Amino acid sequence: MTRGRAVRVVMAAGALAIAGAVHGAEEPPLASLAPEGWHIGVAVNPSHTSGRNAAEQAIVIRHFDSITNENALKWERVHPEPDRYDFTESDDFVAFGEKHGMFIVGHVLLWHQQTPAWVFEGRDGRPLDRDTALTRLRTHIEAVVGRYRGRVHAWDVVNEALEEDGTMRRTPWREAIGDDFVARAFEFAHKADPDAELYYNDYNIWNPAKRAGALRLIRQLRDQGLRVDALGAQGHWLLETPALRDIEGIFTDAKAAGLKVAITELDVDVLPREARMHGADLAMRAKMREETNIYADGLPDDVQQRLAARYADIFGIFLRHRQTLGRVTFWGVTDGHSWLNNFPVPGRVNYPLLWDRQGRPKAAFHAVVKVLQGAKEVGE
Repeated sequence: MTRGRAVRVVMAAGALAIAGAVHGAEEPPLASLAPEGWHIGVAVNPSHTSGRNAAEQAIVIRHFDSITNENALKWERVHPEPDRYDFTESDDFVAFGEKHGMFIVGHVLLWHQQTPAWVFEGRDGRPLDRDTALTRLRTHIEAVVGRYRGRVHAWDVVNEALEEDGTMRRTPWREAIGDDFVARAFEFAHKADPDAELYYNDYNIWNPAKRAGALRLIRQLRDQGLRVDALGAQGHWLLETPALRDIEGIFTDAKAAGLKVAITELDVDVLPREARMHGADLAMRAKMREETNIYADGLPDDVQQRLAARYADIFGIFLRHRQTLGRVTFWGVTDGHSWLNNFPVPGRVNYPLLWDRQGRPKAAFHAVVKVLQGAKEVGE
């Protein structure tokens, strides 16, 4: 990453009091343990930035030096109608990050999901044409990035544009604009804020074929003179998969390509997941929820320890590649508000993060602390 660590400002006395009550004085802030040049961040929502969820807000303030919006800057929230923007949530998000001296990441400028239907509607009922699509994309990026120029430090410019084999995904953006829709988004974003870091973000980057496609795409963008600062690798992983060697491959291949990596959405799913869950009808989804919601009454201690070991292994990899990694962002604060409680089957009780539903640090939290402290003690 090109920016140094954001300088932390003095926290409000009330927030400190809450943080102390939730965490206990013996818990070191995660961000304070990060190697030089890293940010350790978290995805936040309006309950955190407003203080409605005071306990989780305290965790955010104490432990993280970077924030990403969960939904506030997605198109459906910030630009719901052609001539109407709603910056209420995003203004609060940016102000919160500034108040606490955090590295602020905007998510996301172009995605084929969580985008209003009007964006992809052509004029007079016709298919969306290239010129109209480019105008809408440019206008949106100019308005959103321009509003926060110099305040939002980095943007996920394009999200999930690739298939698993590394080829371009067929989306409404690609159908309307063509294969250069990614390049145009990066062009518009850089023009709107020349100092902001810009990322391409995707999931399953541990998959060699998809990773090769992402690196190829970024190389093509850079060859056109466009700014791309890092490969954003979503870390939505499971207890057993992907294999550690595949996670490590993200960093070895990125380094060989001369590229930084940001782990943008880290969590670890502890529940069974099957391909047939996706697209199942309501009756089948209900049946599968009953079959796979195996920890509804709490996570057994042996699974807690497996989760802790998984996080320790993952952070061990991160530390081995500390020069290539610039940021780790957890996708949520506590288990209770993780998106994985509703994916891929709604209503399951999941436990993918470092804090439990009561805001208490789990064995996984202590495992991550131990790995980071160990690296500091040996001067790595």
